[in-house]
Amino acid sequence: MLFDRLKRFTVVLEGPDRAGPLAFSPGQAVCGRVVLELSAAARLGALRLRAGGSARVHWSESRSAGASTAYTQSYSDRVEYLSHRETLLAPPDNGEVTVLQAGRHEFPFTFQLPESLATSFEGKHGSVRYWVKAKLHRPWAPVKKVKKEFTVIEPIDINTPALLAPQAGAKEKLARAWYCNRGQVSVTAKIDRKGYTPGEVIPIFAEIDNCTSRAVVPKAAIVQTQTFIARGTKKQKKSVVTSIVGDSIAAGKREVWHGRALKIPPVGPSILQCRIIQVEYSLKVCVDIPGTSKLLLELPLVIGTIPLHPFGSRTSSVSSQYSVNLDWLSTIPEQPEAPPEYSAVVSSPEAEQSLAPPCRSELIGILEGPFFAYIQEFRFRPPPLYSEIDPNPPSEPIRPRCMTC
Repeated sequence: MLFDRLKRFTVVLEGPDRAGPLAFSPGQAVCGRVVLELSAAARLGALRLRAGGSARVHWSESRSAGASTAYTQSYSDRVEYLSHRETLLAPPDNGEVTVLQAGRHEFPFTFQLPESLATSFEGKHGSVRYWVKAKLHRPWAPVKKVKKEFTVIEPIDINTPALLAPQAGAKEKLARAWYCNRGQVSVTAKIDRKGYTPGEVIPIFAEIDNCTSRAVVPKAAIVQTQTFIARGTKKQKKSVVTSIVGDSIAAGKREVWHGRALKIPPVGPSILQCRIIQVEYSLKVCVDIPGTSKLLLELPLVIGTIPLHPFGSRTSSVSSQYSVNLDWLSTIPEQPEAPPEYSAVVSSPEAEQSLAPPCRSELIGILEGPFFAYIQEFRFRPPPLYSEIDPNPPSEPIRPRCMTC
């Protein structure tokens, strides 16, 4: 029987980067081969290949109709992204079967991915999956199947005006206990842009005013929100990706975060274009207030796949879409300032780790040109250059020339 002669039956895919993980982008070509190893000659019918990909959602909710009657309502939907079929080994036209000799046989294949695909995703109530399946048809035997899944990542470039725009917000809350007013807590927070990639550090600039009679604790977290949509109904699942806790703020005091660092762990990118599955992120700054609910401020985030380009390497088309604001130039002193002391910048290893790049909320429109670099160069007075050659040597006395020599 063929089952006894079939030593190996598998699908092998070749990614764009053979040294890296097996991941593809929309529009790329997927190349691979079906490997068939036989221990002896065998008769085969056909070898067919199918590639598919879809987004699926499904969940159930219990409903009550009266005091004693209950039922379960199910929600499901599906969006197909990829469907490709081809025959790698066709049976002869005379109706006979194909005989393959013992050994290794490879059947290569190639197909093109569509230009619009959602990123691969696995969630509690839905998923986005892509796969390649091979079917081996045999005379008088069940069909042999093998399946290989692969990952698709939709590129999200954070070097766009919408994702480079700074995000800011403010909120306040009146603390009450037993109908007594205990004061107000307010928070103002800002981050330099909306788009980030995993591994980057988000510098958080915030002010927390505690005008209550109790101490409060500020916190910051990145929250992932998975939204599943079916039949006009939404199902959400929220989870905290990472978080930090600030120091307790005493009553009547203020806490200021000068770029408090929050590192983004390895997480999947945002999914914003799928009709039934969305994955969104947000930065939430909250304040725990004893005796009442938390004060919560939320700033939207987009986790992308293409990181921020190095300084000055982006094209001017990005900055040209902003109106240039030169008001910030008034803050530059007329005379160069002395550079700050090292102790004023780094006071401890912990402070060194929390250093963050300067806020670019007002500089986005002009960071591209050399003018900003010129201003930065002369903002601080440079230290004197070391040299063993005196740049201003004393002038030697000029000996009068003898007119008779």
